[in-house]
Amino acid sequence: MTNRRTFIKNTGLLALSLPLAKPDLFAVPAHKISAFGIQLYMVRDEMAKDTPGTLKKLGQMGYSQLESYGGDKGMFWGMSNKDFKKLAADNGLTLISSHYNDEPGGFEKQAEKAAEIGMKYLICPWKGPQKSIDKFKEFADEFNRNGEICKKHGMRFGYHPHDYPYKKVDGQLPIDVLLANTDKNLVDFEMDFYYTVTEGQDPEAYIKKYSQRFRLCHMRDVLKHRLPKNSEEESACDLGQGIINYPHLLTTGLDNGMKYFFVEQSRYYHETPLQSAKINIDYLKKLTLV
Repeated sequence: MTNRRTFIKNTGLLALSLPLAKPDLFAVPAHKISAFGIQLYMVRDEMAKDTPGTLKKLGQMGYSQLESYGGDKGMFWGMSNKDFKKLAADNGLTLISSHYNDEPGGFEKQAEKAAEIGMKYLICPWKGPQKSIDKFKEFADEFNRNGEICKKHGMRFGYHPHDYPYKKVDGQLPIDVLLANTDKNLVDFEMDFYYTVTEGQDPEAYIKKYSQRFRLCHMRDVLKHRLPKNSEEESACDLGQGIINYPHLLTTGLDNGMKYFFVEQSRYYHETPLQSAKINIDYLKKLTLV
């Protein structure tokens, strides 16, 4: 994962803190998410210093799924794919997916290695802002090709939008163009609730309109009182401490095909990344969906 974005809009978004559903005596039993994961970019420094020890701590906290990324050591952290899978499994963790960077051998080689150990997804994390909407149409074609490669290997391909796909280019939102021009049978999307909200969009509306397209998600919260525009820090906070109504949104996600849920925190206030990871999983383990 590259170039973590720090540009934050300064407008208030309390309206996007969706109201809790009213109690219903005749409602069906509450939804349940059986497994939560973490994007390893969040604990990248700890992973670089002590990969086995960090995975052990994450497993002990209660995480059971991992999403890796294409860092300096690759998505398997300097190990073979099978060795990393075993290390994760020894700590009760399953490597579900990874964000990827260009590596020797190209995309197909990465797909082969991922499929060999049963991974479900390879995900494009970044394309960056573009001056023309036609560039996003080209990206859609690329994603469809990568989706064909993943399908051949028994996997899925996904795209993770940051902030820029929610900014208009040539009068259109790139996220809409990417969703319209990618084959739903080949390309899934990974909703980052934080960026959808901070860019002034409604994540629930997207999940419902494009049902079965957002199969994965990243979770962090948004501060009620936003940090200044162009602040060095993002307006992110631990789950349950901000304005995003996760009990409602995760239910909407489940109802519309979302299967994988990854914590990814980006701002640490008087805490370490591992302490933040513990706060976030503790919140999720107690979460009642509505």
